[in-house]
Amino acid sequence: MKKVLSIAGSDCSGGAGIQADLKTFSAHGVFGMSVIAAVVAENTSRVIDIQDVTPDMIQKQIDAVFEDIDVDAVKVGMLSTPSSMKAVAEKFRQYKPKNIVIDPVMYAKNGCPLMNPNAVDTLIKVVIPWADVLTPNIPETEKISGMKILSISDMETAAKKIHEMGCKNVVVKGGHAVGNAIDVLYDGQEFYHYETHRIRTKNTHGTGCTFSSAIASNLALGLSISQAVELAKQYVTTAIEHALDIGKGNGPTHHFYDMYRNGLKKI
Repeated sequence: MKKVLSIAGSDCSGGAGIQADLKTFSAHGVFGMSVIAAVVAENTSRVIDIQDVTPDMIQKQIDAVFEDIDVDAVKVGMLSTPSSMKAVAEKFRQYKPKNIVIDPVMYAKNGCPLMNPNAVDTLIKVVIPWADVLTPNIPETEKISGMKILSISDMETAAKKIHEMGCKNVVVKGGHAVGNAIDVLYDGQEFYHYETHRIRTKNTHGTGCTFSSAIASNLALGLSISQAVELAKQYVTTAIEHALDIGKGNGPTHHFYDMYRNGLKKI
């Protein structure tokens, strides 16, 4: 069985963060592991508080996994401080894991900040160069690239700018745009577009975490970057189509809908 590690924050309401990552790993038939980088008191409506795990403890969790288990892919989610980013990058330098998928989480679905604004420069200089795949949404893309995104052409231009920061592949997610949901992948040479119809629902809590974890799972299973993104897009679209009306705000997606109906599929 392939093994995938998530380094991210914990969502006590279960729809995003580590909890969404582990559900996504299980739905893809890979063995999920976790390093908690922050404990987030949040629900479908708001973020109440964040308690960051110390850099030393983040590194010790990473050591505990890598000294014992071969890791086939790593998904990185919420890293809220420069010190946590540097701690993770230091361990990447030591262990040199393959298939690193980084979701530069800056905001919760309800708009609450999850990253210290002063940490963006560290994200760009210290974290992004480790990404085999970076998966920013439009607000995150604007923040990282320093440009406004108003069109598919803008998404492509921003993806090029971010690629020049050192990551191997960039997927700019179009969920915050209008019209159909179009994601743009840039691999340094070519652009790939992934388009689905827009689903009219408020229940999209954890979609970014789920999408990046699905990409990591697919890479661990041996798929190419373009295939991994395409299947991840299909997976998260199904999860949104059958999202769960749980909570008073943005409810979670249904990570196991397809598996409950059809069983676990071999890729």
